[in-house]
Amino acid sequence: MPVPSLKREQEAWAASRVLIGVDEVGRGPLAGPVVAAAVVFPPRLRRVRGVRDSKVLSHRQREALIPRLRATALAIGVGAASIREIDRFNIRVATAIAMRRALARVRAALGTMEAVVLIDGLPFPEVGCEHEALVDGDARCYSIAAAGVLAKEIRDRLMGNLARRHPGYGWEQNAGYATEQHRAAINALGPTKHHRFSFAPVAQIGLDLGL
Repeated sequence: MPVPSLKREQEAWAASRVLIGVDEVGRGPLAGPVVAAAVVFPPRLRRVRGVRDSKVLSHRQREALIPRLRATALAIGVGAASIREIDRFNIRVATAIAMRRALARVRAALGTMEAVVLIDGLPFPEVGCEHEALVDGDARCYSIAAAGVLAKEIRDRLMGNLARRHPGYGWEQNAGYATEQHRAAINALGPTKHHRFSFAPVAQIGLDLGL
């Protein structure tokens, strides 16, 4: 697998700035919040070995990386948008809300330090601040990859906690994504308050049940 580089960070450091890498997890699931993380590393950092696109790492690998990333980062911010916000605004706007919350926490920690914001994917005007975008950033940029690892591990832990309160949907394994097991459970048990009724599969079941 490709190793995310420090090229973008080094460009920022050369201009006496730092780079804030931003990534999100949870746009596609049928249940649970969307979570974003923003991460800043100091110049001349010691790279944490094993940081990759979070999608290619196992839970155990991500879990082992978390304390090492926290120890080496200059600042970390995590933000989420709730089910209510997803259903009220739509998933794109809710994702931007989660990113804004994560960025606000990082900027508060950085104070007056100048920073470049780099977001995974395409430009995202709804985030509401000046930024750059990098397609496949979680595979190409170290800070974005680190943000993705943090966001995914935090969200997966949250879904694991919700799974204990709502057994049968397999959230401890599928994290709320539309697996065959999850769809079958929604049909059999009905949706919970943590399901996204603005998403077609859940909305249709809700209509069929008269909800």
